[in-house]
Amino acid sequence: MPTPRPFLPLLLLITSFVANAGADATAWQLEPAQPTPPAALAGEWRLLHANIGVSAMHMQLLPEDFVLMFDRTDSGPSNISLSDPGPCASAAAVPNATAAPADCTAHSVLLDLRSNALHPYPLATNPWCSSAALLPNGTLLQTGGFSNGDRIARLFSPTSGWVDLPDFLAARRWYATDILLADGRVLILGGRRQFNFEFFPHDVDATPPLTFFPFLDETTEVDAENNLYPFLHLLPDGTVFAFANDQAVVFDPYNRAPLRRLPTIPGGVPRNYPSSGSSVLLPLRPEYPTHAEVLVCGGAPRGSYQLALRNGTFLPTERTCGRIAPTDANPVWAMEEMPLPRIMGDMVLLPTGDVLIVNGAAAGTAGWELGREPVMYPVLYRPDTQIGARFEVLTASTVPRMYHSSATLDTYGRVLVGGSNPHIGYVFSNVTYPTELSLEAFLPPYLDARLDAVRPRVLAAPAEVGYGETTAVRFEVPGGALAGGGPEDQVVRVTAVAPAFATHSFGMNQRVVGLSVARVSQLDIGVYEVEVAAPPSPGVAPPGYYLWFVVHAGVPSSAAWVRLRPLGAAT
Repeated sequence: MPTPRPFLPLLLLITSFVANAGADATAWQLEPAQPTPPAALAGEWRLLHANIGVSAMHMQLLPEDFVLMFDRTDSGPSNISLSDPGPCASAAAVPNATAAPADCTAHSVLLDLRSNALHPYPLATNPWCSSAALLPNGTLLQTGGFSNGDRIARLFSPTSGWVDLPDFLAARRWYATDILLADGRVLILGGRRQFNFEFFPHDVDATPPLTFFPFLDETTEVDAENNLYPFLHLLPDGTVFAFANDQAVVFDPYNRAPLRRLPTIPGGVPRNYPSSGSSVLLPLRPEYPTHAEVLVCGGAPRGSYQLALRNGTFLPTERTCGRIAPTDANPVWAMEEMPLPRIMGDMVLLPTGDVLIVNGAAAGTAGWELGREPVMYPVLYRPDTQIGARFEVLTASTVPRMYHSSATLDTYGRVLVGGSNPHIGYVFSNVTYPTELSLEAFLPPYLDARLDAVRPRVLAAPAEVGYGETTAVRFEVPGGALAGGGPEDQVVRVTAVAPAFATHSFGMNQRVVGLSVARVSQLDIGVYEVEVAAPPSPGVAPPGYYLWFVVHAGVPSSAAWVRLRPLGAAT
């Protein structure tokens, strides 16, 4: 039988089209009246649901291919009924002149990615502007919110639904950030007028239960705060990078003291809510396991919130990104410019190691009715490309995604995009940006059908691995042969992606870890097995569930769910 021809020439040809089109693409936003046709492999938008019933203010991918989306319980009835409205309907039938009207609708929905079916879930307390982290056992820990929910911790799984832990939190958590630590605990940090942190589960030896964190006190502003939803990233040594306003520190959550201060990001522009930029920890590479870099993009000039709120002046938003390696001995910020200015953008790590920047506005700030000029064009950032050539403008959406929108990676490598509700309640008419209940999927360029011949398909993967263990992933390539052009361990990669909790322009706990490839073996025509080493330590990859993607010639497969066992857990 003749050997199938490699498909790398096709891949290189298409890649050259994209590179040549990138310069023209940056002009699209500047002249919307004269749209430029999209370049080859610029991505594609697909509508998954015109109406999911709620505005997806918060979004989390869960094991077994479910996506949880929810908004708030005090915005009035949603557009989806509870599966069992009986208890609510009975309460509504009892006259009570002093009580608010009973709301028999759901404010959280679960999307089954395999069937595209939606399932409503009741919420007992208000999770508006809350935070969350996926626990090592696959349960979602969700913390805080507003009014009757601000001191609640909640657990969610598709089988049990929401379970409230009343008064679990030692402080009111509204606009806080959760981060999964190396030991499997969750650090819950900040929130409005909360310059402290605590743990889940409770630290039984802690007295008092709250630890004062002066960095948040130092970075708050009297009229705008500009340090809410601080950006937190776990570093390979187990310390935590924290960014608020325009400042950054690295601290040890176990010793509960600031470890060291990093340089101020240049420009003097706040990057946290309500001047909401976004941030990611760039992919960790197996050849440099102790090295980490953080990217922070977008924001709004100081004073933007007050000007928009008080007199309707909407300042242009920020175009710059800062990149820093906090693990270096003397870290410095390297500044770059995005093709388009953006606030309220979502940064989503892709299995290829690239970053998608989507949603947001080019004027104003985060908050009710305070954003203008929606940015419809996603931008791809390639961190390993030479500086000056890292950004590429992709195909525009037709749906403005403003305040209270969200985006997250799914099992198929798509980016789910939903939400946008810059109003106190649901408002669908006579406003500039109506409440948005639709759910879209953006297909990055690697999902283009012209790459199907090199797209791998996972046949078998481990359900669970321990740190540093050697394991194998079996996959097939439709075209038969692996793409040429380099050693097999460069043509084939495996990446482990931690799913994020997305809200308010920040994907908490999202993470991409490259796995060390030992060898690639051919088992049959078009069938291969790649031998990899699991992440070496909990600092590199905290315990829990990951999406493992096989990436062949730059094109990822759909993912397999793999659980990384906590240290000391039984095999």
